[in-house]
Amino acid sequence: PASAATLLKQKGHNVIWNDCIAEKINYEKFLSFYSEQKPDLISIETKTPVIKQHWKIINKLKEIHPKGLTVLMGDHVTAFPLESMQKCQVDYVITGGDYDFLLDGIIDYIEGTNNELPKGIWYRDNTGIKNTGVFELNNDLNSLPFIDRDLTKWHLYGERLYKREPFTYTMVGRDCPYGKCTFCSWTTLYPKFRTRTPESLLDEIGILVEKYKIREIFDDTGTFPSGKWLKKFCEGMVEREYNKKIIIDCNFRFDYLTEKRAKMMKKAGFRLMKLGLESANQKTLDKLRKNNTVEQIKSGSRIAKDAGLDVHLTIMVGYPWETKEDALRTLELGRNLMRSGLADMLQSTIVIPYPGTLLYQQAVENDWFLIKPDEYEKFDMTAQILKTIDMRPDEVISISKGIYRSFLSLRFILRHLKRIRSYEDFKYLLRGIKPVIGHLRDFSRKK
Repeated sequence: PASAATLLKQKGHNVIWNDCIAEKINYEKFLSFYSEQKPDLISIETKTPVIKQHWKIINKLKEIHPKGLTVLMGDHVTAFPLESMQKCQVDYVITGGDYDFLLDGIIDYIEGTNNELPKGIWYRDNTGIKNTGVFELNNDLNSLPFIDRDLTKWHLYGERLYKREPFTYTMVGRDCPYGKCTFCSWTTLYPKFRTRTPESLLDEIGILVEKYKIREIFDDTGTFPSGKWLKKFCEGMVEREYNKKIIIDCNFRFDYLTEKRAKMMKKAGFRLMKLGLESANQKTLDKLRKNNTVEQIKSGSRIAKDAGLDVHLTIMVGYPWETKEDALRTLELGRNLMRSGLADMLQSTIVIPYPGTLLYQQAVENDWFLIKPDEYEKFDMTAQILKTIDMRPDEVISISKGIYRSFLSLRFILRHLKRIRSYEDFKYLLRGIKPVIGHLRDFSRKK
């Protein structure tokens, strides 16, 4: 969305960026704003847990401003575009992840500067619901302008992961060069991987450093590019001396980690790697098509830590084919990596099969759902929605909570207190504890 807003502004359109979640704008205030502004077009990025609410909102917007055009975009509507066209009065549905290029194409079509809509659009005409075919990810990402940070209110966004302030995000790739994990909803939007050039990201970092005095970024590409691309980028960070001014966090894969690569990234200014552990059971890693082994998880964590990088691990609980013993094995591996100093943070989520993923298809075909597959509001990661071999839903939640409880142990807190070298380190520790307590409260509310 930020890229789309920036592109449309660059092309001369009057663009309003309105993130009700980040800005804590309630529904009534949003409707009042919409009624006052009456924009020609409003686009909404949606996700499975809130899709039904967005259908109601779009119908309400049509009551307020019948001539206003509405657009839905996101992984859910990419998986089920016809559903949203039938369930609400939305004018256009964008499929695929190139919101910027396709939204620009819709506006060009509306204004008459282009006689055809781009591929990947669902729309209405006098004869009913139509579409332009399957979306094509053939747009050049290097042609896009850098995100307009002022327009998109960059200061509103920040993860608890960051250590330095000011902090912001970049996204150099769409989305993962591997792209085969059965649970990942990003592959619905980006079935093939594309990236901007290393020079493009370096130039963007230069602007962030010089104009906004940014001191840390998290690149939210599904998996940060590796190979020759990464080598060129790291060399550029050192040559331009950005590694002395800013630190970088990123998502990465265990099977991409080598000692040489980890050391190169550390030298270039990388601080933290977010890595998908997912499970300590090889059968699960194979079913998920993760393309890595439990041994790679252990050795990769050591490689990253030996290079001086912080390791943030993500795991999931509640796979349909796993037993309680399997889930506890994953919990124990995560805890052991934490105890031995090979991981700095564990993030636990409940397994959710989002529409468009192979895991969703498998859940439907194998009757794994505990709920109706279209009870989308329950896809919010706070409760178990899949059957398991021998775990009750409350046991799945208990195991997931157990991971967060380990952060509140005296051993964990003392080890991190010993690592404090500055006031920034102290604030970082506090930021890490607060969301842990929040996660525990979220699960407790679902009891």
